[in-house]
Amino acid sequence: MSHKDQYAVFGSPIKHSKSPRIHQFFAQQTQQDLEYRAVLVPAEQFELAVNDFFAKGGRGLNCTVPLKELAWVYADKKTERAELSKAVNTLALQKDGSVLGDNTDGLGLVADLKKNNALQLTAKKILILGAGGAARGIIGPIQDELPEAITIANRTLDKALNLATEFVHKGPVVACGYEDLIGLSFDLIINATSASLSDDLPPLPAGLLRDNACCYDLAYANKPTAFVRWARAQGALKSLDGLGMLVEQAAEAFYLWRGVRPESAGLIRLLDAERAS
Repeated sequence: MSHKDQYAVFGSPIKHSKSPRIHQFFAQQTQQDLEYRAVLVPAEQFELAVNDFFAKGGRGLNCTVPLKELAWVYADKKTERAELSKAVNTLALQKDGSVLGDNTDGLGLVADLKKNNALQLTAKKILILGAGGAARGIIGPIQDELPEAITIANRTLDKALNLATEFVHKGPVVACGYEDLIGLSFDLIINATSASLSDDLPPLPAGLLRDNACCYDLAYANKPTAFVRWARAQGALKSLDGLGMLVEQAAEAFYLWRGVRPESAGLIRLLDAERAS
């Protein structure tokens, strides 16, 4: 193994991952001497692969689909946001040999909304579509911004109700089915479903957007997702996808590992320009 500090992203599939490029960009920018690679790791091989990585001198890992829940179980200690989300996307080896688990997804989303897009969440009515792991990972950091209320809409109402119950102690959260959205309106709608991966949409009624409302798809692609196109058609002030969140959650992980906070806006512009060409 190289003398350089070793980092990696584990997942399955993983070939498409932009994480190696992002972290190498950050390392060069901040003059950190490290190597970062993408490794195909199926769920059934996760624990063995992580043990081997740290045993051979690895310093930190990112974990993506389908490994975030397994990483949560693996971590010796967890941040509060990781505990709440029941998913870990960042593992960091500590000085005492223990492994800390964190979830930087929600922080990445909030950073992209506020820092890169000048969107404030305080006192806003926010709708989150979906009640799976992606939604779970972003609710806590959004609540920290003190929105007026969060509504979780999901095809299976019980799943949305259970998720709302887990977070209601931190702030107002309610749950509903998609059919219950008729007549409601919001300042920000976040798509945390997997529908965009198949260029599909949740069953959304028209009229959900307040004046100057914005929409954000946690998924990203080289072309506008179905949700981004829907939001534009509905007259959203801004209709964004998750490319900025991808970079910002990586910046949070990099800071956790290295104690240096990289500048992310330039990289987001670069990646955005590349997909538009």
